[in-house]
Amino acid sequence: MKPILVFLTLCSMLFGAQYSIIISKKVSVSTVTREQIRDIFLQKRHTLGDLKIIPLNLVGQEPSRIAFENAVLGMDRDRLNAYWVKQHFQGNSPPITQPSHESIKAFVQNVEGAIGYVPSSMADSSVKVIYEF
Repeated sequence: MKPILVFLTLCSMLFGAQYSIIISKKVSVSTVTREQIRDIFLQKRHTLGDLKIIPLNLVGQEPSRIAFENAVLGMDRDRLNAYWVKQHFQGNSPPITQPSHESIKAFVQNVEGAIGYVPSSMADSSVKVIYEF
């Protein structure tokens, strides 16, 4: 197991959830499974009920993105990159990227169906938390 994955796993076990998956508070969905989130962010699922979903990801090598990829998607960066290369040739694109957690939160607040992850400390009453990791 890679050292960063061991560290993130230990932190999660010791301190509880560090990150929250958020959607608009206007959306009626209240919880989703890890598998549903994984399918959304791998572009295998495009709706929750009858709501079109728009997944958002951070750009680059942010610690929260690495934690998300390992804990929720179950993939390290190399495996995920290989997945998206294959998907590209099948006509599928990765999630929209945002430069910061603040921009993810603002996007989620203003676009119904947007889904992203932020540090749990940023999840307030302006968004709805549907999963934590």
